[in-house]
Amino acid sequence: MNRADEDEYRQFVMARLEPLRVTAYLLCRDWHTADDLVSITIGKLYRHWRRVSAMENVDAYVRGMLTNAWLDERRRPWRRERSTDDVPDRADAEFFEEVLADREHLLVLLSRLPPRQRAVIVLRFWCDLSVEETARALGISTGTVKSQAARGLESLRLVATVERAGTRNGGEA
Repeated sequence: MNRADEDEYRQFVMARLEPLRVTAYLLCRDWHTADDLVSITIGKLYRHWRRVSAMENVDAYVRGMLTNAWLDERRRPWRRERSTDDVPDRADAEFFEEVLADREHLLVLLSRLPPRQRAVIVLRFWCDLSVEETARALGISTGTVKSQAARGLESLRLVATVERAGTRNGGEA
């Protein structure tokens, strides 16, 4: 890679590093894994920068690379371990403020979706991609994006409604 291409690559990565990291976190719900996914993505991007930089929508392509990296990681056997919400050394039970609790609740709801639906929901509604852009990023048809988005949103609504009803009735959500 020549010096001009490398400078262009560095500027691109620096400008988009934090949004990529947040998108990765929304997909996987773990900051360490999100950092790994971003590292994988920008490493692959570096190797193919000359070709990718000539594309019409580089941001959409890179988000697709990130999403595919996450889906690949989900398939790996060592990623099948499940984390727990119980942190042993947590001293303060009121650690989360009300705003953080709402955000955490949304992340919990997102984590209950299957990986493909979660990817569609994050790309469509967090990254604000069109149906067509989401389809290209994930390598699926626009019809699949629409159906996965509809199913994902319906699942989120259903779980949120059930939890809200359980809370109002004095039960646990």
